[in-house]
Amino acid sequence: MPKLEIVRSPDDTTGTGRKSESATEIRLGDRVKDLRRLHRWTLDNASERVGLSRSALSKIERGEASPTFDAMQKLAHGFGLDLVEFLSPADTTTPTGRRSITRVGEGTTYETPNYTIRLLMEDLKITAFVATEIVVSARSFSEYVEWDRHPSEDFIYVLQGRMILYTELYSPVTLNKGDAVYFDASMGHACVSIGQHEARALWITSTNKGEVCNDN
Repeated sequence: MPKLEIVRSPDDTTGTGRKSESATEIRLGDRVKDLRRLHRWTLDNASERVGLSRSALSKIERGEASPTFDAMQKLAHGFGLDLVEFLSPADTTTPTGRRSITRVGEGTTYETPNYTIRLLMEDLKITAFVATEIVVSARSFSEYVEWDRHPSEDFIYVLQGRMILYTELYSPVTLNKGDAVYFDASMGHACVSIGQHEARALWITSTNKGEVCNDN
C-alpha cells in the first residue's frame, strides 16, 4: 500500500468505488505511539516487545514508513491485542451478541504499501477470523520489498478485476472475478493487480492457525 500516513477521510473513495460517508479515520502512527505510552514503554522497550527494530518503530510512529501486514500482526501481538482491536478506534466496544453488520461506506479503512484495506465486522473482538475488503494497488511483484507472511490460514474471494497471487512454494496463479483461493499464510505470499482496474477482494484471515476462538 502507499505510504502509511494511514488516513482515509469521509471524502475519500472506498474500495467499493463509492464515496464513504461514515468511514473512520485512523492514523496508525498515532495509534502505535498512544499504545506505547499507555504501556509506559520507551522505543527500545517496545522494539523488544513487538519484534521490530527501534528505527522501524520510530518511522511508523512518525508516519514515515508503511508497515507490512506481517509488521501489523507483530505490533498487535506485542501490545496484547488482536488485529481488529489494534486497527480499530480505541472507543470501539465489544457487543454481547454474535452479529455484526458492516454497511457500504462503513468500516475503518487504511492503506499499506500494496493494499487498501477496509475492516469488516470490526465491532466483534473475539472471532475465529478477521474479514477485510482489500483493493490490490501493487502492479508488479517488484513492488514488494519482502514476502508477506503471518501464522494464519487465509481465504481470498475476488469481487472485481483480476489479480495474480504469488507464493513461495507454488507457481503464480491468476485469479479472476468469482475465483477463490485458500492458502497457508505462513508461506510467503503477495498479490498484484492486472488489467485495467485494480482488483478488489474479500480476504479472510484466521486469528489462530488451526484453532477456533470463541467467547468462553
